[in-house]
Amino acid sequence: MKVVVHVDGGSRGNPGPAAAAAVVSSPDGEVLDEAAVAFGVATNNVAEYRGLLLGLERAKALGATDVEVVNDSELIAHQVNGRYKVKHPDMKPLYTQAMAALGEFSSWKVRPVRREHNTAADALVNQALDSAKYS
Repeated sequence: MKVVVHVDGGSRGNPGPAAAAAVVSSPDGEVLDEAAVAFGVATNNVAEYRGLLLGLERAKALGATDVEVVNDSELIAHQVNGRYKVKHPDMKPLYTQAMAALGEFSSWKVRPVRREHNTAADALVNQALDSAKYS
C-alpha cells in the first residue's frame, strides 16, 4: 500500500517548546491518519526530524509498504536524500533513526515543498504547541 505522509515540526524560540505532526493520506488525498505530539524543548530542525519519525511510524502502523514523505524542511529532505551531511550532534541520532525507519519500506521518497503546500501538518504542529503545558 502506498501512502503520502505530510510531516512538520516546529519550535517556538528555537530552541523552545516543540511539537511534531504527521498527516497520512492515500495517493488520491484521502486522510487515513493524523497525529501530533508536543515533546518539550528542542530546535526547529530536531522537531522536523521528530515529525518525520512520527509520520513514518504512523504509515508503518497502517501497513504502508511505499511512502512518499512531504515536508517543508529542505534541510531534512536533503539530508535523508544524501545531498547534505548531518553535522549537528543533536540531529545525528535522529537521522540514523529516520534512515532505519525509511529502510523498512519497499520504496520511499522524501521531498521538500513550500510551507503553503504543507498546511495540514503545520496546523497540527501549532495546535499541539497551543495546547501543550510546559513547566
